[in-house]
Amino acid sequence: MRKILLTLSILTLLTTQACKEPQTTESVDTIIFNGAFYTADSIQKNVTAVAIKDGKIVALGSTEDIQKMATEKTEKIDAKGNFVMPGIIEGHGHIHGLGSSLVSLNLMEAKSWDEIVAMVAEAAKKAKPGDWIIGRGWHQEKWNTAPQPNHMGYPYHESLDAVSPNNPVFLSHASGHSCYVNAKALELSGITDATANPSGGDIVKDGKKKIVGVLEETAQRLIYQAYETWENQRSEAERNASWAKMFDLAEGECLKNGITSFHDAGSNFQQVAWMKALADSGKLKVRHWVMVREGYTNLKTNKEAFKIKDAGNGKLTVQAVKVSLDGALGSYGAWLLEPYSDRKGWVGLNTFNIDSLKAIAAFCWENKLQLCVHAIGDKANRETINIFAEQIQKQPSSDHRWRVEHAQHVNPSEIPRFKQWNVIASMQSIHCTSDAPFVEKRLGKERAANGAYMWKAFLNAGVVVTNGTDVPVEKIDPFACIYAAVTRKQKNGEAFYPEQKMTREEALYSYTMANAYSSFQDKEKGSLSVGKYADIVILDKNLLTCDEEAIKSTKVIKTIVGGKTLYSNQ
Repeated sequence: MRKILLTLSILTLLTTQACKEPQTTESVDTIIFNGAFYTADSIQKNVTAVAIKDGKIVALGSTEDIQKMATEKTEKIDAKGNFVMPGIIEGHGHIHGLGSSLVSLNLMEAKSWDEIVAMVAEAAKKAKPGDWIIGRGWHQEKWNTAPQPNHMGYPYHESLDAVSPNNPVFLSHASGHSCYVNAKALELSGITDATANPSGGDIVKDGKKKIVGVLEETAQRLIYQAYETWENQRSEAERNASWAKMFDLAEGECLKNGITSFHDAGSNFQQVAWMKALADSGKLKVRHWVMVREGYTNLKTNKEAFKIKDAGNGKLTVQAVKVSLDGALGSYGAWLLEPYSDRKGWVGLNTFNIDSLKAIAAFCWENKLQLCVHAIGDKANRETINIFAEQIQKQPSSDHRWRVEHAQHVNPSEIPRFKQWNVIASMQSIHCTSDAPFVEKRLGKERAANGAYMWKAFLNAGVVVTNGTDVPVEKIDPFACIYAAVTRKQKNGEAFYPEQKMTREEALYSYTMANAYSSFQDKEKGSLSVGKYADIVILDKNLLTCDEEAIKSTKVIKTIVGGKTLYSNQ
């Protein structure tokens, strides 16, 4: 034991010397100095400056010491006392959905159904006959007034028909787990009042079996098929160009928000191929870690794609699989152990066949891939942990880092099982405060108090908790998400079960090192440490000491990826 302690003391001494007295005599490319640093590295403390060479951090220390490393060729960035932290890692989002949201109708701020209808009407005036009108972001629980007439708060599609008779309309719910369509879209999809529900989906009908216009979960695929038929009329080159434009906009939005790495929760193999081409040509700006969302047969057929690791100088890694086992709480799709409190007898939807998920789990285990399962309801979380355990128990000591995406509503008995099987809780703080106004309606007070967004309970149990926005379900703004993590405050100022909130250090860690760990990239990024990528963000607020309410108004001053400033508002 004394030998171990002596070794640790020597290592600590060497590390401290490296921090205070940079050893390299080589010219460095960039220094950032005069900053208030959060390093997310427990060893590197009292840092006010950093030195960068060849895209990586080569030294950290005091402003005085780091400035000695600069030459006339060195770029010198004065942080002017502002907050400097590791590049923010979006832990769960949809990069292609973000791009699409920037060119289609954005319905997130709509306060009523009438506003949405007006937006569609305006789009229809500009559209060619037959073109699809696409939008996303509506949420019936967030409208100021209930539309009339309605069924379960959903208006009928006739109002869309009136303003867009010749153009199919496809409006995704904010969660992406349901959609609104008009008569033209129903016609092209072959959906009538007599159409039966597909497994794991619901074509919402009123008491007279009349279609309302809302399709939940897997029922949306009926619409997707008609939409894709229209899309496929264009050549692959045209579709690629359209995708590339949206992808570029999405990366730009990331950089504006201080995001240097992005965990994409569901690309198909075509999108992976397009991203790989950008990586190989050096055109990716943000680092992407991708979950592939495909069926079992396609996964086996295309498993060579999973050999993509650190393509484009660390810009693209594809070594994970995504499956969605249920839907979202807001659209009554979360799969629950007991019925919804506000929908009698309804327990949500199991959107993916259990046996198929078991087959994919076996495939991932055999091929050393990370399995990431979307599970929001307590039933979905229980089934996911059961399936994970079947594979993990083959080699319990393995470092698999399998993830439950969202883990929003869990039975308290499940939390120790996350720790038992070393499963990561990939959560999004902003969902808590965004959903809070209707959570108790859906779950009742007891389930809401004991099982909804249990960040602190997970952390106290030793479970790794990550963070993100699930963009475009929510805005990509990480500071609104961090504010939600540390306050759990709704728009009305009330905190939603505040005993589960995070400390500021926990929230920042969840957006940096925890996210890096959850993708097996903690040795390359996630903290400001020697040898890691120089992915750095400079902010106008000190997130550790500023007024709590000021967190959500934080602005990005600079976003630096691999030592290069890719966004600056100065």
